[in-house]
Amino acid sequence: MWMPRTITERKDAGNGVVAVAVDKDKSSQNALKWAIDNILQRGQTVILIHVRVKQQPQSCSLAAPRMNQVSDANGESSLVCRNPDSQTKEVFLPFRCFCTRKDIQCHDVVLEDSDVAKALIEYTNQMVIETLVLGATSKGGFLRFKTTDIPGTVSKGAPDFCTVYVISRSKIQSARSASRPAPQTSPFRNMSSQSSIRSSSSDHSVPQTPAKRGTDRPPIDPPRKSNSSETSDFFRSPLTRKGMNAKSYGDINLAETDISFVSSGRPSVDRMFPAFYDNNSNPDPGRPPRLSNLSEFENDLNSFESSMQPGRRSLDITSSPRLSSVSQENERLSSASQSMDDVEAEMRRLKLELKQTMEMYSTACKEALVAQQKARDLQMWKLEEERRLEEARLAEENALAIAEREKAKTKAAIEAAEAAQRIAELEAQKRINAEMKAIKEAEEKKKALNTIMHSDVRYRKYSIEDIEAATENFSQSRKIGEGGYGPVYRCNLDHTPVAIKVLRPDAAQGRSQFQQEVEVLSCIRHPNMVLLLGACPEYGCLVYEYMANGSLEDRLFRRGNTPPLSWQHRFRIAAEIGTGLLFLHQTKPEPLVHRDLKPGNILLDRNFVSKISDVGLARLVPPAVADSVTQYRMTSTAGTFCYIDPEYQQTGMLGIKSDIYSLGIMFLQIITAKPPMGLTHHVDRAIDRDTLAQMLDPVVPDWPMDEAKKFAQLALQCAELRRKDRPDLGKVILPELNRLRTLAEESMQQQQQLPFFAGNTSLHSSSQVSLKLNEPASV
Repeated sequence: MWMPRTITERKDAGNGVVAVAVDKDKSSQNALKWAIDNILQRGQTVILIHVRVKQQPQSCSLAAPRMNQVSDANGESSLVCRNPDSQTKEVFLPFRCFCTRKDIQCHDVVLEDSDVAKALIEYTNQMVIETLVLGATSKGGFLRFKTTDIPGTVSKGAPDFCTVYVISRSKIQSARSASRPAPQTSPFRNMSSQSSIRSSSSDHSVPQTPAKRGTDRPPIDPPRKSNSSETSDFFRSPLTRKGMNAKSYGDINLAETDISFVSSGRPSVDRMFPAFYDNNSNPDPGRPPRLSNLSEFENDLNSFESSMQPGRRSLDITSSPRLSSVSQENERLSSASQSMDDVEAEMRRLKLELKQTMEMYSTACKEALVAQQKARDLQMWKLEEERRLEEARLAEENALAIAEREKAKTKAAIEAAEAAQRIAELEAQKRINAEMKAIKEAEEKKKALNTIMHSDVRYRKYSIEDIEAATENFSQSRKIGEGGYGPVYRCNLDHTPVAIKVLRPDAAQGRSQFQQEVEVLSCIRHPNMVLLLGACPEYGCLVYEYMANGSLEDRLFRRGNTPPLSWQHRFRIAAEIGTGLLFLHQTKPEPLVHRDLKPGNILLDRNFVSKISDVGLARLVPPAVADSVTQYRMTSTAGTFCYIDPEYQQTGMLGIKSDIYSLGIMFLQIITAKPPMGLTHHVDRAIDRDTLAQMLDPVVPDWPMDEAKKFAQLALQCAELRRKDRPDLGKVILPELNRLRTLAEESMQQQQQLPFFAGNTSLHSSSQVSLKLNEPASV
């Protein structure tokens, strides 16, 4: 809510002349904000003081000298810079904008001296500044001086009639109150008082009769031109008041229109034109004030111009009766409001002291609370230590009791040891007899081992008569499959069900494949490699363990109307195939490459445990080649189309990652049950289009989509065209397969625990185990 102008100016006078030292740092902004919030009132005037460090003696002496602020009684102050540069003017811009938003009038003062604190102290003393606000030194110091405490120096050296506040982060860091009133009235305060006289006379409609102006006034010369445009931009003129008609003084282009002339001894524009302000006391508050007579305003202007002749520094105030009357009214109102302003200043000082006292009280309360908390913590620590001592005492007592029990146990153990010793003596004789017998048996075993070591045959040889008797002369009823190598028969040898693969006489490279398979299978044993029981080298017959569930290819395509494989079995079979293949690749002294890995060469026993067979095309790769470049040139490629490594097919370069390509194609068939031709392209496109569920084997209704997608992505990585893009079997592929196998086994255990699934599982297992004997089981 707006208060009358006289009341506002009276509060201004009560605070005295308020000045804020400003610079480009953050502390100056905090100081001005604190002063506006806590000291200044709306419409009050604040003096903004900036000290520019003097670099050269003539830094401020430029052409067209002019005075931009107040001066002392003897003339211009030696500290005031008369011609500040544009960079110095820009320092005041943010502070002027902030004061304008807060409805605070401001006057800018630029001081120039080599000592900042000394300049502020001297200027405060000269201009009788009663309140000075400074920002605290931080990050480089006040006014960018790192080695001098400017606020502290000013607080100690300021005159005793000046109250100094040092502000840090919008709070009072230190304050020094005035010990006595000002010895004289500040020029700034006289300026404010003159403005209040004019405003008071206008508000209370004091009747004043304008002085009569005659025509016998001597003619005057035109006023001197000065740099008024620059002055009007940098300082606010007293003519810019509410209610004034801009056209009435728009043609006046004088430097003397600046507010600094009020305190420098020159008459202000208000005093130049008393008739203009007298006629502003319009009885109608709704109508704006205006000039009563344009000719009277022109006469005042002529009088003002005649007073501004060269060489004159002031006007004769006694030349006009109106100016004398205004001065007397100014003195009367100033003396009347002085006591009220002093009371208000004392109240503000007491409020600040009370605020500081409350802050100290709050700090003391917080410290008391901290002390109480520490006391409680010490008490809790004491109780905790007592509890620990009690626990230690109880633990010691328990330890003593345990020691007594251990002593009793030790005594009983000694007695038992003595009894055992007696028994050992009795057993010693028996051991001697057993050692003698073991020595004889060891000699016999050594003889048998020597016999085996000197023999080149590492498998059991069967005669052709044994083979013919077992297969009933290769009866068609015993035939269970047909492959590129030859027919496969199921029979019994030595009361063991076996599968016998017979080499066809016209089979291409059959003899070399036979010899290769015998050499490989007779040297290795692995749970996921088919077991070679024996052979008949003369007629090319191989005797294997019988695999009840045939090949993986038969089960995927459900030949013979067999039940489908669940996704748990498929993930487990994939992990077993990877384990067996890694075993082949890690054989010593040279890695073994299968070269013909496909679902038809993966056999399943009665428990659906998968085993790799048909290693007749396997080749030994030198270990240096397998470990470094993983390539070994072959004169001719071998394998099954769609499963052969593309690089091996084109270049003949063989490596252990040639089997990885075949493994990837076979993994895609495991989850899709589709032919291998173009399968990688279809699966890759289905993953991109998020239609993988349509590619999975539809006979399995409960595919885990997330795991199936990861499995398909792993298979696509294995089936990359370039060998270097395929992942490592032992480090990448097999860990992921083992994770899927663990997931499948946990799922099967959960299904077995449920009654409903338990019945289906048993039915499913029995239906898979009870296969017809004439179903193919190719090896």
